[in-house]
Amino acid sequence: MPDNSSIVKISGIGGIFFRSKDPEAQADWYEKHFGISKVSEGGPWSQEAGYTVFSPFPADTDYFGRADQPFMLNFRVNDLDQAVAALTEAGVRIDDARENTEYGNFAWAYDPENNKIELWQPPAM
Repeated sequence: MPDNSSIVKISGIGGIFFRSKDPEAQADWYEKHFGISKVSEGGPWSQEAGYTVFSPFPADTDYFGRADQPFMLNFRVNDLDQAVAALTEAGVRIDDARENTEYGNFAWAYDPENNKIELWQPPAM
């Protein structure tokens, strides 16, 4: 059992930072398709309260897509079918796979740099 006196209680994820070949184009794409505002234009992105899963995966996982993709974004959505339909209509690459589990429903999309993104509709509470 860990010594609780050394645990820092965080209140949430404060940011996600990643390398990009074209940071401005990536920021524009995420803003256009997911409504994530760029810090330079409107301040930090505000999101709804909800679950956040923090889970290290084995180094050799293929769940993230490319072997050189060190992490995967997982975005909560209220309506997975609507989200997939909107992204498809916008020309975003969508994985053919879908998964429905006790933890919710999942689909996957890819950003312009071929980073796999998980879309998650949690089960009704």
